[in-house]
Amino acid sequence: MNKDLTEGPVMRSMLLFAVPMILGNLLQQCYNVADTLIVGQFLGKNALAAVGSSFTLMTFLTSILLGLCMGSGALFSIRFGQQNEAALKESIYASFVMIGTAAIVLNILAFACLDYIRVFLQVPEQVWGSMREYLAVIFCGIAATFLYNYFASFLRAVGNSVVPLIFLAVSAVLNIILDLWFVLGLKRGVAGAAEATVIAQYVSGAGITVYSVAKCPELRIFRKGLRVRWSCIKEIAGFSILTCVQQSVMNLGILMVQGLVNSFGPTVMAAFAAAVKIDAFAYMPVQDFGNAFSTFIAQNYGAEKGDRIRSGLKGAIAASMSFCAVVSALVWIFARPLMGLFVEAKEAETIWEGVRYLRVEGAFYCGIGCLFLLYGLYRALGKPGMSVVLTVISLGTRVALAYILSGIPLFGVTGIWWSVPIGWFLADLTGILYYILRKKQLLSWN
Repeated sequence: MNKDLTEGPVMRSMLLFAVPMILGNLLQQCYNVADTLIVGQFLGKNALAAVGSSFTLMTFLTSILLGLCMGSGALFSIRFGQQNEAALKESIYASFVMIGTAAIVLNILAFACLDYIRVFLQVPEQVWGSMREYLAVIFCGIAATFLYNYFASFLRAVGNSVVPLIFLAVSAVLNIILDLWFVLGLKRGVAGAAEATVIAQYVSGAGITVYSVAKCPELRIFRKGLRVRWSCIKEIAGFSILTCVQQSVMNLGILMVQGLVNSFGPTVMAAFAAAVKIDAFAYMPVQDFGNAFSTFIAQNYGAEKGDRIRSGLKGAIAASMSFCAVVSALVWIFARPLMGLFVEAKEAETIWEGVRYLRVEGAFYCGIGCLFLLYGLYRALGKPGMSVVLTVISLGTRVALAYILSGIPLFGVTGIWWSVPIGWFLADLTGILYYILRKKQLLSWN
C-alpha cells in the first residue's frame, strides 16, 4: 500500500494521498470532541470548561511528540525518494530511540507538574477540581500518543496514508461508545470521559505498532551490523527538534492565550472550549493537506524532481485557498447552530461569545491554510528552521496582541479573537517573501 509520489499526475497523487490523512485527523479530533459534546450536554458548564482547558494543555504536550515524529517523517520521505534503504533503516532506529526517550521524560514531567498547572493557566477554583481529575487520567495516554504518531508518520512518509486512517477509525468509534458508557451509564463524570479516551488511544497506538512491524521490512532492524553514525543522529535531530520547536511554540502560544481566556471566568472558558473544537474541525483538513503536501515535496526533493515540486506547489495553493473560502462561509453562516451542538440552549451568553469567536476566526481561514502549506514546504525542503520563524511570528503576534487588545475596554475578549488572524497574515507575508527571494537556492541540489 506504499505509494511513490515521485511518479504519476501531480494533483491526483497528492489528493489521493491527502484524503485518508484528512479523514484520519478528523477522526482523531473526535477523541476530545466526543468528551466535549457529552460533558457539555450532560455535566454542565464548569465540566465543559475543565475538559476544554485540558484539551489545550494536552495539545501542547502531544505537539512535542508530534513535532518530533513529523520531523523524522520528512527525513524518511527524502530517504524513500532517494531509494536508500540502508539510510532509511538507520534513520528509523535512531529516531525511535530519541523520540521514545522524549516521550518517557515528557510523561514523568506531566505528572510531576500537575499541581502547578492551575497557577500557570489561571484556572478558577470552581473548575480546577474537575480539570485535575481529567488530567490525572489523560496523562496516562502519552505513551500511546507516541506510538501512534511515530508509526503513522513512518507509514505516511513511505506513501501509506490509509492504514493510519483505519486504526484511527476503529479507535474513534470505540472512544465514543466508551464515553457514553462511562459518563452516562457508569456515572464516572469527567474521569470517565478521560478513561474512554485513553483506552481508545492505546487501541490505535498498539494496533498500528503491531501492523507496521509485521508488514514493513524497513522496520525489521537488528542491532548486529547496524551502525548509527553521528551524522545521522545530527540529521535526525535537525529535522525533528526544529519541527518539534515549531509545533510546541505554536501550541505554547495557544496555551498562553488559554490562560488569558481563563482569567475572564467560566462563561468565556466554556465558549472558547466549544468554539475551538469547531475551529479545529473547520481548518483541520487544510492542515492535513499541508502535511500531505510536505510528504509529496519531500519525496520529490529526494528524487531531485524540481518540476514536480513547482507544479505541486501551484496546485496545492489553488486547492487549499478554494477549500478555506468555502469553509469560512459555512462557519460564518452556521456559527450559532454549531455552538448549540456543544452548549445547552439555556446558556445563551456562552453561545453568543462562541459565535463572536467563530465569526472572527471563520472569516480568515485562508490565512491559516496558506501558513500550513508554508510549514510543509520548508520542512520538506530541509529548512525546518524557517517553519520555526513563521510560527514565532504568528504566535508571538497573537499572544502580544491578545494581552494588549483584551486590556482595552473597546475590545475586551474580542481583542483575543482578532489577534489570531492578524498573526496568521504576518507570518504568511514573511514566508511568501522568503520563498520569492530564495527560490533558486531552495530548489538547488548542488
